[in-house]
Amino acid sequence: MRKPRPGPHSPNAAPGPPKFRDGRVEALRALRVARRSAVQQRADVTRQIKNLIVTAPEGVRTMLRHLKDKDLLAICAGFRPDAGQAGDPVTATKIALRSLARRHRDLGRETDELIAPLTQVINPALTELHGVGPDVAGQLLVTAGDNPGRLRSEAAFAMLCGVAPLPASSGRTHRHRLNRGGDRAANAALYRIVLCRLRWDPRTRTYMERRTKEGLSKKEIIRCLKRFVAREIYHVLTTTNASAATPSHLTTAA
Repeated sequence: MRKPRPGPHSPNAAPGPPKFRDGRVEALRALRVARRSAVQQRADVTRQIKNLIVTAPEGVRTMLRHLKDKDLLAICAGFRPDAGQAGDPVTATKIALRSLARRHRDLGRETDELIAPLTQVINPALTELHGVGPDVAGQLLVTAGDNPGRLRSEAAFAMLCGVAPLPASSGRTHRHRLNRGGDRAANAALYRIVLCRLRWDPRTRTYMERRTKEGLSKKEIIRCLKRFVAREIYHVLTTTNASAATPSHLTTAA
């Protein structure tokens, strides 16, 4: 009896080509670590500002507690208290709020400047897609690696990102369920693209309305949309100029 051939996900299947670790995408991965830290610190600063307002003197609390985050940060960053009266609770609170708000502003600039230039250099077409910002583009580039050509097909990329549909049929009911595997960070990046397009892209909203009338749930529709987006992303990733994604030691003349 002939033994069955090992499938692509069998433990006996030959492993695919590994990621390169000495190209621009590897540099981007390192920068994303610093960016992630800056984003977390900025969120911490926002919470510290709001906590400080809760216990601030009545005049400061009344002035600031109903403001939206954007207006709150702008007003706090613009405070000009007299440093010579730092012993006064109102003055000290304003000094602290100004320091925190300006720190938040500086961290925001850092998050914008850390990875945006490099993502644009690596794959400018990716950042031009609707709903794809520097952070999302950076994550998808890191997932694909410096050699995205190692991915056999767009279906393989979808499986890598955890958006390939998994059969969940029963009897005469034919359906698919969400894929809980794959790179969850890449899955989250595709999810953010879908949410952005559902709000701003007319074609995506039309698709949502049509599939809703066909009886699909919102979760199922988003699963389908993530799969479509993965196909689009794959073609953009794999049609990039190969020299931009190839390590220097492979591009030098023999």
